[in-house]
Amino acid sequence: MAAKIKKGDKVIVLSGRDKGRSGEVLEVRPSEDRALVRGINMVKRHQRQTAQQEGGIISKEGAIHLSNLALADPKDGKATRVGFKFVGEGSARKKVRFAKRSGVEIDG
Repeated sequence: MAAKIKKGDKVIVLSGRDKGRSGEVLEVRPSEDRALVRGINMVKRHQRQTAQQEGGIISKEGAIHLSNLALADPKDGKATRVGFKFVGEGSARKKVRFAKRSGVEIDG
């Protein structure tokens, strides 16, 4: 199945403690159906000191389930579902994502 949410997409959180907030997808983990989103689902982590980095408590993004994310419509920024369509003819034909809310193609 083609990925509906990809790295670099602008997404909106649909549920959980960060509901309504938006951010950019940093990483997608398809095997786990999860994604890391910049500034969303921040968790505290106790880090041991090493030669490369300092110890202490650091904040980092935790993975969030893909079902709790919706793509932000490129036209108005509101949550939208993702559809697929083919553009072009013959060997130049390719599959592209589009926002079901406005019909606008999604870059990527």
